[in-house]
Order: sequence, then C-alpha cells, then structure tokens
Amino acid sequence: MQEMTILELHRAMQSGEMTAHHITEQYLERIETLDQNGPRVNSVIETNPDALALADALDAEHQAGKTRSALHGIPILLKDNIDTHDRMMTTAGSLALEGSIAPRDAFIVERLRAAGAVILGKTNLSEWANFRGKRSISGWSSRGGLTRNPYALDRTACGSSSGSGAAVAANFCAGAIGTETDGSIICPAQTNGIVGIKPTLGLLSRSGIIPIAHSQDTPGPMTRSVADAAILLGAMTGVDARDPVTRASKKHSLQDYTAFLDPNGLKGARIGVARNMAGDNTRILKIFETCLDILRQLGAVVIDPANVPNFDKFGKTEGDVLHLEFKADLNKYLKTLAPNVRVHSMQDVIAFNDENQARVMPYFGQEHMTLAQAKGSLSSQAYRTALAKNHRLTRKEGIDAVMRKHHLDALVVPSGGPAWLIDLVNGDSENWGVESTAPAAVAGYPHITVPAGYIFGLPVGLSFFGKAWSEATLIKFAYAFEQATMARKPPSFLARADETREI
Repeated sequence: MQEMTILELHRAMQSGEMTAHHITEQYLERIETLDQNGPRVNSVIETNPDALALADALDAEHQAGKTRSALHGIPILLKDNIDTHDRMMTTAGSLALEGSIAPRDAFIVERLRAAGAVILGKTNLSEWANFRGKRSISGWSSRGGLTRNPYALDRTACGSSSGSGAAVAANFCAGAIGTETDGSIICPAQTNGIVGIKPTLGLLSRSGIIPIAHSQDTPGPMTRSVADAAILLGAMTGVDARDPVTRASKKHSLQDYTAFLDPNGLKGARIGVARNMAGDNTRILKIFETCLDILRQLGAVVIDPANVPNFDKFGKTEGDVLHLEFKADLNKYLKTLAPNVRVHSMQDVIAFNDENQARVMPYFGQEHMTLAQAKGSLSSQAYRTALAKNHRLTRKEGIDAVMRKHHLDALVVPSGGPAWLIDLVNGDSENWGVESTAPAAVAGYPHITVPAGYIFGLPVGLSFFGKAWSEATLIKFAYAFEQATMARKPPSFLARADETREI
C-alpha cells in the first residue's frame, strides 16, 4: 500500500480490492511500527480512537451504493492546530492546551468529513506553529516532542507543519493538512520530499484553526503527488460565514482542480525565474538549472532573470503585523474554549509557560509571545501602516510588478535547501540562503512546491508561485513538471544522511 495515491486507493475500494477499514488499519499499524516505535519519526501526536469506526461507516455507505467523492474512505491526518469536535485534542502542541476538545470542527474539517475522508489523527508541529520563541527548533512541541525527517532521522522535518510533512513522506496517511503563515507548508513539504500547496488567502477557511495572523494564515494540502493535492484542495474550498475573507473566493474557487492535471500544461507558458531569491548554493543551483532545462523541454518560455522587486524589504513590518495580529487573534480563539481549559488568553499562556518552564521551555523561550502581548491594538495607525506597506511591497510593487513587466504566468525558485541537522542547543539553522516563501506568504498569493531532486539523499523542491487565485494554473504547471521528472523517492529512515549517494 506504500506510495499509493488517493486515486489509486479510491479505485481499489471501487473495485472491491480494498476497504476503508483495511486501508485505515494498515496506516494505523504503520504509524505504530515506524512512527511511535522503530525509527521513531514521531510525526503523529495522536491517532483518532474512532478512525476504524468511521471507516466502517463509510464502507457501509459504499456497499449501499453511495460514494461521496474520491476521498470516500481515505485516511487524512490534520495538523494539531486544526479543530476537531471528537475525542481528539487540539493543542498546537502546547501543554497549556492539553485536554482541550474543540467546541466544533474547523470548517475545512467539516468539508473533509462531508467528502468522506477518514480523520486518522493529528500531527505534531512546531509549538504554537513556530511563533513562540525566537530560537526555536522546528518540529518540537512540549506536548508532542520532536518530529524527525524520515530521510535521515538526525535531520529536521522543518516546520511548522513538521508532522504533516514527515507523515506524508513516510506513508503514514494518504495525505495531510498543514497550515502556513510564512513557510510552514512549503518548507516541510520540500524538506520531506512531497507536494505542498499554500493557497491564496481566503480560498480556504481559517475558522477553527489556532491562529497566528489573519492577514497571512491559511491551511493547505500536503501530499505525495500533485493530483492528490488537487483533490484535497478542492474538497476544502467554500465560503464560510465564520471567516469573512472567504467571501472573496466565491468567484475564484473550484471544488475540483483535477481538470488541470495536464502533462502538457507547460507548453507555451511564460515562466519567470526569481533569480534574486534563489541564493548562491552551488548544489541547489545545479538542481535548479536542471529544472529550468526541463521546463524549456516541456515547451515553457523561461524568462531569466525575472527578479521579484522588494522581496527582502518588508521583514520588520511583517514581524510587526504578525505580533499585533497574534495577540488579537489568539485571544479571540482562546475565549471560545471550554471553561475547563487552563488558558483563555495569551497572558494566561505566558504565565503557564513561566510556571512550567522545565517541561515547556527546556530548549527555547517565548519571546514572540511576550512581544505580541506588549503590542497595542489592531486599530492603531502603526498597524495599518505596516500592513499596507507589506501588501504594497509584495503585491503591486513585488509579484504583480514582475509578472506584469514580463507578461508571466508564474514564477519559479528553489523551494529551499536540504534538511539541516537537528540542534537542540542552538536551534534551527538558516535554509541555505534561499528565500522562496515570504513574498507569496505576505502577499497572500498561492505557492506550490514539487519534489525536484536530492542532495546527499535529502530532498529539495521546486516552487511555482504567482498572482492571487492562480491555483489552477500553478497546479497545471506543477503537474506537468512532476510527470516529466517523477523525482520523488520514498524515505529509508536512515539514522543519518548517507553521503555516498548524492544525486
């Protein structure tokens, strides 16, 4: 069953070769063997005690002649900042929220259940989606411990959707859902050798997701193939009254993106090379140049360079906006939780962390939380000015400007570098000088990463990004590239990176 796609699993169920119960049971056994024991990837923070019962109910529907969608009976994992109103907790990896049962499903979970997905469990993450301390360790949370990269267990799974990326790569599920504010889907997807889509802000609802910042937060699919990502993305779209930003998606969203899975999709496409964001690492650039040659062979017109203006000019104001929104948005979320939950405000979380420092902060602190707590309100002129600057530099004077100048359909850049060594003493390393995520994240524009190659057996990806609501176009390009290269290789759970097999 390893490496089977959602469509392959769907067809196996349709033919009677497999059942949802069998598939779910196989994934649960693999999680127990390889995630919780054995190599101990430690990507799944909690499995759903009702997963097999849910699978049985969906099998009964199928036997009665009802198939909801291609996701009918397909096991999906969710990042542990996505609410489920069941017997699982939603904690953002924090012991401060241990025991918290969400009052209702997140909107995207409602959509996945309606499509027939089996919610298999929750994945570990960088605690509070990597916005607690400045010297953080990707994939570590006080509740879940440390998630490791299944390609080399001494290496990072990146973050903050670390568990989602590692679990998909290791074949612990058919697909997973991550969330991103800036890089938290793209980095763990590329670092774990899978496909990740960060959608346009508003394409997918954020209601029922523990927030950082509403001007950048979005969930998105993480899968082993572009086709599977397209299926999951379409299943989660829809206007949600609890998240007003989704109203903008009404004329732009689709419930089925599979029509854009065209192996010839790059023919005639104008693709710009964001050369100024690609860094100078020779190994990464060697893979990148090979990717550009493939794009040309597939019929794309490659414009090189097509540098993104101002890609590095908004770091401070992005931080200001994130801290201001974090305080307001997290307080709003925490107020909705049940009275028995320990914390109902950011100040409560800070106090809990201080009181439980040995368990909660053994490696790094909570500087982002204390900075956010000290900030003013979202009605301040400083906030409005910073947000306007971010949008101007990343949209009109950034991505939109270069795409308009060169009449582009999309931009490409290396997604990042190979997974760095886990360092509990010093925290995360820099990602090889590549800047792939910030412009699209701050602009609220879509971004997809696809496996592109390996450095010492460690995956690296190729990123496609573009204007708002261009998911269908990016999926078409990413699929054509994927089908031409088929770069993904499943992990071997090595104790360390095998330096004898550089590709």
